[in-house]
Amino acid sequence: MNMIAEEKLQYCLQYVKERISFQPEIALILGSGLGGFADTIEIREVLPYQEIPGFPQSTVAGHAGRFVFGYAEGVPVVIMQGRVHLYEGYDPADAVLPIRLMHLLGAKVLFLTNAAGGIHYDFHAGDLMMITDHISTFVPSPLRGKNMDSLGVRFPDMSEIYSKRLQGILRRAAMEENIPLKEGIYVQTPGPAYESPAEIRMFRTLGADAVGMSTAIEAIAARHCGMEICGVSCISNLAAGISPTPLTHEEVKEAADAVAPQFCALVQRVLSAIHEANDNA
Repeated sequence: MNMIAEEKLQYCLQYVKERISFQPEIALILGSGLGGFADTIEIREVLPYQEIPGFPQSTVAGHAGRFVFGYAEGVPVVIMQGRVHLYEGYDPADAVLPIRLMHLLGAKVLFLTNAAGGIHYDFHAGDLMMITDHISTFVPSPLRGKNMDSLGVRFPDMSEIYSKRLQGILRRAAMEENIPLKEGIYVQTPGPAYESPAEIRMFRTLGADAVGMSTAIEAIAARHCGMEICGVSCISNLAAGISPTPLTHEEVKEAADAVAPQFCALVQRVLSAIHEANDNA
């Protein structure tokens, strides 16, 4: 569908609003192998991406490709059960269209999750890492082109992309659930090829602790439109040059499946804590 980004967003928004009456408070994106959390909530409405005209489709194994609306222990949420990636052939504006859509549907907070390769030497497959900052230099900005003035300013500040308030909530939630939680910086690459050992050495030199093919541009788009953001990476494998074996997508999914119970417990605790803190604000 040949539309400029803002026209496409408004078209998709109108279509969704005609079919979905639910108003979310928190938006949650579930990464590779982590989609099972959506099945644990009290589901009210479901909308597959393929039913939305012009909406980018998720084509990766482990990504169901649908919006799930409902209550996670009383917290009104919209969940992306599967995301879209630049490597699937989408322009950056299309890859972040779902973020902007969830914001316009009412979500004030964005909780990003992903499966990532561990760069830090102390990380192991199965670790959970809270994202404290990111490096997006290696992928095109989703804010390129005509600015959507209705969403945010032309030159948005990115000095605190991942909310320090929400980082505090994440730390407390992990401690209460007795879940070890690493912290670090995430770097996004274009994909779909995994990184070379030389690239991993470069990323480590730059200060990155984990690497993946999503998330950073989503956070930029969310920050542009004023959302509060937090993020967790599931360290599903050790990155190239650290891992003694070749990297595979199956390995990523297996590691995510293994850590799923801890992941679901942490996500639910965080959602409840954010909801409670927002109510008391």
